[in-house]
Amino acid sequence: MILRKAGKTGLAEATIAQRACMARLTAPISRMRIALFEPEIAGNVGAVLRLGACMGADVDLIEPMGFTWDDRRVRRAAMDYIDHVSVTRHSSFDAFRATIGPRRLVLFTTKSSHSAYDFEFMADDILLFGKESAGVPAEVAQVCHARVRIPMRPQVRSMNLATTTAIALGEALRQTACLPS
Repeated sequence: MILRKAGKTGLAEATIAQRACMARLTAPISRMRIALFEPEIAGNVGAVLRLGACMGADVDLIEPMGFTWDDRRVRRAAMDYIDHVSVTRHSSFDAFRATIGPRRLVLFTTKSSHSAYDFEFMADDILLFGKESAGVPAEVAQVCHARVRIPMRPQVRSMNLATTTAIALGEALRQTACLPS
């Protein structure tokens, strides 16, 4: 997790940013999280679970979902990585909000004019993604601390949920020096 470089003493030392990131990651609620609002496609959820396992991000699933949790398509997409990610299911958006405390909720939406590449992420942000067919309702968007988008060509409507999540998480972890080694 920590990239190391040789110091004057010849011993490997983590940079200040890496030590700060590691300290945040070892606190009970300090890891960056992915939250999916009412996801509709089991394969997308499986792919996001695999992403979370690989990148060290826990996943929150906000119900209702468009499939049953035991759908074989979730496990097929997540493969055996599902055993390496912490998943929390919430019965509603309000139930989810009751668990997040003061952490920032960053919504990824095509309706934002602010690029994710111009946004300053924090290591304990929760990255929120809406349902595949409709995003999130206005009342959900309004309670988010920030709304950002991933820039794309204007001729197209949107990217796949799992693809968007991977791009967003990668950028957020890069900015916060919390990419896995």
